[in-house]
Formats: sequence, C-alpha cells, structure tokens
Amino acid sequence: MTFLAQEPTLADFGRDPWWLILIKVVFAFAFGLVATLLGVWFERRVVGRMAVRPGPNQLGPFGLLQTLADGVKMAFKEDILPRSADKVVYFFAPVISVVCAVTALSVMPFGPMVSIFGHQTPLQVTDVSVAVLLVLACSSMAVYGVVLAGWASGSTYPLLGGLRSSAQLISYEIALGLSVVAVFMLSGTMSTSGIVAAQGERPQVEFFGLDVSAPGWYAILLFPSFVIFFIAIVGETNRAPFDLPEAESELVAGFMTEYSSLKFALIMLSEYVAMVTMSAFTVTLFLGGWRAPWPLSIWDGANSGWWPMLWFFGKVLALVFVFVWLRGTLPRLRYDQFMRLGWKVLLPLNLLWILVLAGWLKTQGWERADRLIAYGAVAGVVLIVTLIWPSRKPAAKPTLAEEVSNRPYGSFPLPPLDLQVPPSPRTQRIVAEREPANLTTGTDSREV
Repeated sequence: MTFLAQEPTLADFGRDPWWLILIKVVFAFAFGLVATLLGVWFERRVVGRMAVRPGPNQLGPFGLLQTLADGVKMAFKEDILPRSADKVVYFFAPVISVVCAVTALSVMPFGPMVSIFGHQTPLQVTDVSVAVLLVLACSSMAVYGVVLAGWASGSTYPLLGGLRSSAQLISYEIALGLSVVAVFMLSGTMSTSGIVAAQGERPQVEFFGLDVSAPGWYAILLFPSFVIFFIAIVGETNRAPFDLPEAESELVAGFMTEYSSLKFALIMLSEYVAMVTMSAFTVTLFLGGWRAPWPLSIWDGANSGWWPMLWFFGKVLALVFVFVWLRGTLPRLRYDQFMRLGWKVLLPLNLLWILVLAGWLKTQGWERADRLIAYGAVAGVVLIVTLIWPSRKPAAKPTLAEEVSNRPYGSFPLPPLDLQVPPSPRTQRIVAEREPANLTTGTDSREV
C-alpha cells in the first residue's frame, strides 16, 4: 500500500465502491462493539487499581475474557417482562440508544487518505458539510431511548430516572452546543474532516520575543470551550459524578430497573459506545483528530499512511481513562448541585467566552493567535477557579448558650450534649425516699 499524506475533503466522499463502503461501515460498528468490551474491562481494572485491588484477573490473560463471559451470562439470563409494561416501546427503547450512539461514529475521521486495495479513500465512513450537527442530533436522540425505557417499564423508579435524564440533557446540551460554536468560528466549517484539517495549521506565536510555531489544537486555542465541552459530555453520557438517572441510592437502578437479559446488555452497550463516541468527538474537535501529538509530529511520516489511526485511538483511550478516573474518584452530585452547575455556571461562562472570542476575531483576526492563546489560558484558569471555588462560606456554628436562647418559648428542651440526662422527677423522688437507707448501707445514690 502507498502511504499518502493527503488531506481528505468533502469531494473525496461518495466515490467509493459499495464493497469499500461496506468495509468501512463494518469497521465502525466493530470499533464500537470492541471498544465496549475492552472499555468495561478497562474500567474495572483501573477502578480496581485505584481501590488497591486486582480487578478481573481470572478469565484469560489479565482477565480480558471476563467481559465476554459477562455478556454470555446476560444472554442466557431470564428475560422478564413487567406486566404493566408497554411491550413495543419497552423492546425498542434500548435499540434507539444503541443505534444513535453507533451512527455518530460514521462521521468520525479515523485517519487521512490511504490506499485500500488500490482505491484512494479517506479513513472515514462519510462526511457532510454539517457533520457536527449530525453528531449532536444523535446525542440528543439517544435520550429518547432512556426516557422511553423509563416510561414503558410501567414503574415509578424507571419513570423518575427517565425524567431526570431528559432534564439533564436539556441542561447540558446548551453548554455543549455553545462550546462547539467556538470551534465553528475558528475553523469556518461544520465538517469533521475540515475541522481536523483546520487544526493542522500552526499559527506563529511571539514567545519572549521569538516567533515560534504554536500547535493548532483547539484544546489550547479554545481552552475554556474545551473544559466546558468535556464537562457537558460527561453529563450527556450519564457518567459519574453525573449519573443521576441511574442513582442507586434513591432510584434503585434508575430507568433500567425493570430490564434484564439482552435488553439490559443493550443499555450497557449504548452507555459505553456513547462514552467512546463522545471521546472520539472531543478528539476530533479539540485534540487535532488523527494528527500526531508533539514530539511525534516532528517525524515527517507521522501524519501519513496508517499511523494516524494509532494516534487517534491513543487519544480516545486517554479520554476514556479520564471518564473512568472521574468515576473512581468523585462522589455523585446532588440533583440541585448538578442543575446549578449547568445553568448558573457553565452557561453564563460559555456565553461570556463566545462574546469575547467573537469580538477578538472581529477586531484582531486569526493572525494574532498569540494573544488569543494567552487570553484563552487566563479565561480557562478563571473557569477552573470558578468551578472549584465554594459557593458560600459556611456559617459559624452557634454556641450552646446561643442555641438555647434562640429557641422559641415553650419548645422541647435540648438534651445535654454529654448524654448525661438528668433523672426524671419520679426517680428523684425515689432517691429522696431511700436516702436514709443509702446512708446506713453505704450505697451510692447515683447507682439508683
């Protein structure tokens, strides 16, 4: 095969023979399926490592066959159908989530133009001028599977989990969309292959009086958008600490409570495929797509041939690790805290950043990317400080005397904090009547 370093464009799509298109479609589907099998194993191993335990290590080398064994076990479990469930919707709800998650992989660029059996073709199933909007539409449609699964189960807990998921989508879809707007403004296109090509440009940055070539990744140029986008996709995929639609503490298993056997496996499949898809989407928008990171980019052949597919998978794996890392370290948020973060923190900051970015591009242009990087770094620091800064100072704890004086008249008395409850009047009377006997026998009155 001949390695080419050619950038794919929209004109390069739609010319492949049917068998080559079929190979690409099967590869995208297999990538989502294999990523799910390895993702479950990877998560259990990483979380086990964080908890100082081995994780799955019995079936196969390093426990790699444990996920496959779990899938076979789910297939042979009893498929229970609730009596009050809507049978048609109950069956198709998990399918909707899986189809939407896998469909979004069709516009992800895995690499540049390569030669496959003598045909020059991009390592991407297809691309359109509004490919990013297609991914956002698939992400929005996936929540229908969750909502319908909760409604069709005919139970209270799944219904509450489905309602939570719809509110969660609305709250974080806006912040996610505004983050993508910043990418549109700099790249000038909504095509995924075009966005990756735009990040290949290396603007000149003045650094201590020297003109150096800065990386064109939007994670650096648009750092606030990158941080907000990643927080939003964690909420979109219902991953910890934002896994409120399936909170075990109050909703048992959430919207999937009444599911079993293969339907439950489909729900798990959709969750992990969505996590991998959103990681690939983040890599495409902000981390240069299939382009090699520095210092690998110094090598002339790093961005040609089949090597870019390796860099793409490596970046996706790094983001999946961050998803697992969050699950293993952060506790679940309360629902009011989760809503407050989306509406009162991420949305205003994103609007302010878009306004500043639009004004900068209008007055300074893309040529002064050095100041854009500096302002983006400052804005990113302000964003992180805002996220971790406490919302209010804890109130000073009142003393016992102040607490007693603030109680309303006639309220029930507060027991002593040392748990030395004074004896009741009846006990005091009995002690007083036995006092002479205690003096003669030498018994302590406190023993009564």
